[in-house]
Amino acid sequence: MLSRLFSPYRVGSLELRNRIVIAPMCQYSADDGCATDWHVIHLGNLALSGAGLLIIEATAVLPEGRISPDDLGLWSDEHEDALGRVVAMVRRHSDMPIAIQLAHAGRKASTRVPWEGGAQIKPSEDRGWQTLAPSSIPYMKDEHPPVALDGQGLAVVREAFAEAARRAARLGLDAVQIHAAHGYLLHQFLSPLSNRRNDDYGGSLENRMRFPLEVYDAVRAAFPRERPISVRVSGTDWAEGGWDIAQTIACARALEARGCNAIHVSSGGLTPAQEIPVGPNYQVPLARAVKAATDLPTIAVGLITGYDQAEAIVGTGDADLVALARAIIYDPRWPWHAAAHLGAIVKVPKQYLRTQPSRFRNLFE
Repeated sequence: MLSRLFSPYRVGSLELRNRIVIAPMCQYSADDGCATDWHVIHLGNLALSGAGLLIIEATAVLPEGRISPDDLGLWSDEHEDALGRVVAMVRRHSDMPIAIQLAHAGRKASTRVPWEGGAQIKPSEDRGWQTLAPSSIPYMKDEHPPVALDGQGLAVVREAFAEAARRAARLGLDAVQIHAAHGYLLHQFLSPLSNRRNDDYGGSLENRMRFPLEVYDAVRAAFPRERPISVRVSGTDWAEGGWDIAQTIACARALEARGCNAIHVSSGGLTPAQEIPVGPNYQVPLARAVKAATDLPTIAVGLITGYDQAEAIVGTGDADLVALARAIIYDPRWPWHAAAHLGAIVKVPKQYLRTQPSRFRNLFE
């Protein structure tokens, strides 16, 4: 019986060999926003894994939208050229479809890299800058507060997302994902915990969804119609009075009505008061709820590490695809091992064909 995990799947016009997605993972290794040799090594390695789709890490559409000073960016010709070099080198040896996640960190920008603690860098400190958000509410109480975006600021951010999408199109990337999760800017607009505006972009659910949907519309208009766009959302803030699955479903339905091609369901990241029941599959019910309420192709993510676990998620219809993050960094040949375990076939580079273990027949193509 054919493994469901290794069956082909179509997202918009994009044909995927299997249902395994490599989730976007920040590397904090850019040079003033420009991709470096690290990205060649990192993405090149993952592009040989046999997964169905590779999504490049959260890529800032503006310098002040970076999570840290070392984040990847795509706001100038210099950044486009640097990332283009990386994509060209990876594509020389892999035909795996490549997407990019476009992002703005909002009030969670201007922080130190994780291995330096991840604390906020205040505007008065070296390499720090003034953060922006829907409302002047800091993520942590002792942090320097963000400046609330005015109408002109919203227009700048909206156009920056569109311009980054145009650059992604010129780079020949196969798809774009808009980051509206994990407490970053678009999620900040969605959640009533971070959005206290009293204009057309705050208050009611319709108003809080307005700016993220405007960004989606701008990106869709800028990116070639035949190439898919997905949105990553947090299904819940895991905090009282915050964004929840019912609101997520309403947002997903609005995106579906606009022609969104897929939704990637994560959770959390909006408030330090979150109480997350972390464990295997802990976010899968959120993906299942969105999938049941819409016809959007749905991606589940979060502590998906086992081969049978991933097979069951897609096999039972909880989600259409599964995304791996830390699991595939730990084991960059995870899809090979999953295919061997499930009796499936996985594509590998011709240089590696002779590594197929003798106990597996017809594992590699």
